[in-house]
Amino acid sequence: VQLQASGGGLVQAGGSLRLSCAASTSTFSRYTMGWFRQAPGKEREFVGQISRTGSSTEYANSVKGRFTISRDNSKNTLYLQMNSLKPDDTAVYYCAGRLQALWDNWGQGTQVTVSS
Repeated sequence: VQLQASGGGLVQAGGSLRLSCAASTSTFSRYTMGWFRQAPGKEREFVGQISRTGSSTEYANSVKGRFTISRDNSKNTLYLQMNSLKPDDTAVYYCAGRLQALWDNWGQGTQVTVSS
């Protein structure tokens, strides 16, 4: 499946952004979907994931309570609502999908920059 992330940009600390990830597949609802991020000089890290139906989510401790993952299976789209953004949230954000254990479908990434 091809994934296209969008919605990144420059925002001040304390602000909000919503990222979207459009999937080019009619079988989107079969995929567990997730968001990852990679800051300059750091390894890619897990941000959160959402179950196939959207009934279950998990988040990294660093974003818990500030970020919300959702999905609209009728639109084949994944979302990441980011609130109370911090400069440490600056990174390239990637959406990803998996049918089983391996995250084997990746989008191209969208840059999020949070200024202090």
